[in-house]
Parts: sequence; structure tokens; C-alpha cells
Amino acid sequence: GTTIEILWTIFPSIILMFIAIPSFALLYSMDEVVVDPAITIKAIGHQWYWTYEYSDYNSSDEQSLTFDSYMIPEDDLELGQLRLLEVDNRV
Repeated sequence: GTTIEILWTIFPSIILMFIAIPSFALLYSMDEVVVDPAITIKAIGHQWYWTYEYSDYNSSDEQSLTFDSYMIPEDDLELGQLRLLEVDNRV
């Protein structure tokens, strides 16, 4: 009985170590900061919509390119069309 209890304790511990070690490596690689990103997007959440700012594309008066995403009004929905916010689609 004692050997089975020892095995029931050791084998799950070994399995957890095999899961944890690659997870920590992935966690630390995700935390790396990109020195020169290709594009910078700032997403601001409001109560009913999102605002996106592209600071890389400054206009002549030094303002960044911004746009808002609103929900589709009920009157504009077509038959079978889902009410999605723009954030449900890729940028």
C-alpha cells in the first residue's frame, strides 16, 4: 500500500514539472519587449464602444489617426446579420 501511495504522489509531480517548465519559458518569452514595433495601436475602451489610435500615422497637425467602433443599429441590421462590434473582427 505504501509504494502505491508514493507512486501516486511522484508520478503526478513529474507530470506537473513537464507541464510547468515549458510554460515558464513561454511566459518569459511573452514578456519580452519589442524594441522597434512595426505598428503601434492604442485601444481605449468606453462604456459602449472602442476607440483606436494609430500614433504611427500622424497627420499634418500632429494628431494621430483615430476611429471609433460602434454597435450596428437595429434598423441597419439585415435579415440573419449578427449584431457585432468592430472589436469582434481583426484590426
